[in-house]
Amino acid sequence: MNLCAILFLLAFTTPSWGKDIKVFPDLNLNNPNELKEATRVLEEELKLAARPQTYLLIDLSGGTIHIKGRGVGLHQIPIIVWSAESWKDLKGIHRLVARPQVVRRKVEPGAEVEQEPISLADMPADYVLSFSPSLSVTVVPSVESDSLFQSAVLLGKVGWRNVRDWTSRLLMDRSSEPTAHLRLTLSVNHAQSLAWSLVDGMALVIRRPTDK
Repeated sequence: MNLCAILFLLAFTTPSWGKDIKVFPDLNLNNPNELKEATRVLEEELKLAARPQTYLLIDLSGGTIHIKGRGVGLHQIPIIVWSAESWKDLKGIHRLVARPQVVRRKVEPGAEVEQEPISLADMPADYVLSFSPSLSVTVVPSVESDSLFQSAVLLGKVGWRNVRDWTSRLLMDRSSEPTAHLRLTLSVNHAQSLAWSLVDGMALVIRRPTDK
């Protein structure tokens, strides 16, 4: 293990200067498997923190998505529910190769109105993110707080997404590169916020729970 990552982990899991700052608040220091996984994640983060670009940390143990820069948390998004396949592939640094498309509002031809800038409301709430090495992250919105009509529409979209994902995996050529699948359920606003924050080539690190 990287000595710098271990020291970094100990520094942020031990109270200092009168403050209790923890990089992983739920980390059990008495569990060697959790310590090993946390150290692995921090080793990857140390590589990313040396660059000015923002990156993603999906903390499945803590149920949170972190948008970070230089190792500093910039924004947090709570995960409502998640599921995953191919656990062994959910490690290392992944790079975003395909992000969701934004459908801009149409402007009537000839209308003397300037195109409005893209806003958070224009972001999709149901999409798939593709990463390299091979990883597919499906984001679906929660329907708990929506109206009956909106819930029906979202459930239909989520159901179609389930069928499409299952069919694509069923028909996938066995000789092709294996793909790890991660599914995240977020609130509509948080799903849009995540889509808004993505940039091409954005790095991703995943902290896996050790009880799986």
